[in-house]
Amino acid sequence: MNIFSLQNITKSYGVRKLFDDTSFFLQEGEKVGIIGINGTGKTTLLNMIAGEEEPDEGNRIVANHVVIRYLPQSPQFEATKKVLEHVLDVLKDEHLEDMEGAAKNMLTTLDLNDYEQPIGELSGGQRKRLALAIVLLMPCDILILDEPTNHLDHFMADWLEEYLKNWHGTLVMVTHDRYFLDAVSNRIVELDHGKIYSYDANYSGYLELKMQREEMEMATERKRQSILRTELKWVMRGALARSTKQKARLQRYEDLKKQSGPVKDEKLEMGSVSTRMGKTTIEIEHLCKSFGERVLISDFTYYFLKNDRIGFVGTNGCGKTTLMKMLIGEEPYDSGSIKIGQTIKIGYYSQEIVTDPKGGIAYMDPKIRVIDYIKNTAEFVRTEDGLISASKMAERFLFPGEEQYSLIEKLSGGERRRLNLLRVLMEAPNVLILDEPTNDLDIATLTVLEDYLDHFDGIVISVSHDRYFLDRTTRRIFAFEEGGVLRQYEGGYTDYTNRLKEEGREPARISFGKSSGAKPAANVIIGEDGQVLTGKAAYKASKVKALKFTYQEQRDYDAIEGEIEQLEDRIATLEDEMVASGSDYGKLRELTEEKDKLEQELESKMERWEYLEEKAQKIRDNV
Repeated sequence: MNIFSLQNITKSYGVRKLFDDTSFFLQEGEKVGIIGINGTGKTTLLNMIAGEEEPDEGNRIVANHVVIRYLPQSPQFEATKKVLEHVLDVLKDEHLEDMEGAAKNMLTTLDLNDYEQPIGELSGGQRKRLALAIVLLMPCDILILDEPTNHLDHFMADWLEEYLKNWHGTLVMVTHDRYFLDAVSNRIVELDHGKIYSYDANYSGYLELKMQREEMEMATERKRQSILRTELKWVMRGALARSTKQKARLQRYEDLKKQSGPVKDEKLEMGSVSTRMGKTTIEIEHLCKSFGERVLISDFTYYFLKNDRIGFVGTNGCGKTTLMKMLIGEEPYDSGSIKIGQTIKIGYYSQEIVTDPKGGIAYMDPKIRVIDYIKNTAEFVRTEDGLISASKMAERFLFPGEEQYSLIEKLSGGERRRLNLLRVLMEAPNVLILDEPTNDLDIATLTVLEDYLDHFDGIVISVSHDRYFLDRTTRRIFAFEEGGVLRQYEGGYTDYTNRLKEEGREPARISFGKSSGAKPAANVIIGEDGQVLTGKAAYKASKVKALKFTYQEQRDYDAIEGEIEQLEDRIATLEDEMVASGSDYGKLRELTEEKDKLEQELESKMERWEYLEEKAQKIRDNV
């Protein structure tokens, strides 16, 4: 049964038209996921469903007695109220009494254990979880969630996924967590160029159905172009419009010519940008960090390899972001060392963008223009396509010419995150640190980012709760466990959880109680016999495991000396041919161009051989 609809709506902000005479509906019991690139109006659509915004044109129709609850992207609170007090006051206003036990249980589930803490002391993520707790405690017919998985760790995301799958009301949500979207939704709604497209499927089914829709649109357009060509030939022959039939045919031609073809999606383009990396990368030795009696990191040692793809996972507050800030020098550590190679250039994509100038690397001035924010980083950047200006790079990141002169404060949250990502890449780093990169970035941007990371020539370090992103981009996981221990697992997030299942364990949910005062444990390393190793044996085993050749590296190592020899032989042959070519300048130019190309390839092969040989020697030294 249809319980809600927006009929023939139009909505604009200035010159930007978000919705153009389009409609949206909800059936009882549906679970709808809304997707679209940042700036297409996802949050605006949720606001209109919730009744917090009105369309410029069109109608909003709600069935009788339907109750709607809304979790906004950035909830607002009274700072002086305490956590539990606020929850109970909201429930009381809704005539929901005797809810203290349920409220405490929900707050604990969402890791809000200090019921007496003033809301003004909560982080942005904690405030979002507080708003989620409140909206889940109140009964409703339509539940609207804007980015519900942001700031949720894996445990909370898994819990919310099961909760919503078993919930019997109608759900509308915007989320960029593709595993979550695939598991919970049974209909996908896509916003695209002012129109709303509906697909009766989860995310996997949507991908297939969208491809079919685009293929049909392209087939229709090819047919229209073919008819136009035929009609144009007829017109060009000078057809005389002396009969009604001829006039009608001319009119058909004019009508066909006026029709527009399918609008192609704007594609985010990320050209490869990086700085050459030397032998020394980032070396962490016996690192320790505590806040009071809470041990965050205990005796952590790791040497990053060239082209490493590392993911850090763990519960909220375990120390992931603290470790990233130690790597960039914004946070001190208690003991140990972090050695940064001279050629290392780190690009840090922060979890949160702040408007306070004291926010350091995460600061974004809302009062400056988009183009000035980019130019403050670099006027030009060298990519695989050559030297690109700041303005052209902004266009590639879907900020067209007129939008580049808009103030940052007018951008949506997702657009600001995309702009911040552009700033980081404009720095041409060879080490990328991505702290919760999936928060507020749309799925299309994430897909392009993941492809970019596939070809990025450098180290990628990710902190994320997004299981899909970790599976897609990481080859080694470090999990934060009790006592500040970081345990190493090979593969992506699914490989990590599968390993835990084999061991009969679950991901560690760290409790932040008082320290016992005992000496922190070293990283947990498991030997071939399944026993926990300690001391020198553990350290040696961890180095061997970290320095194991990947499949591709082993193939390259086996073949690279022969490839180098072939290149050297061919270059020598070309030099002989250049001498023999005499005054044949055309032939000499061709030989010179081929020789230059082969010399560049040889230099690249030699750098690869140097890296592989260095790694092979480290492996031999520790066997």
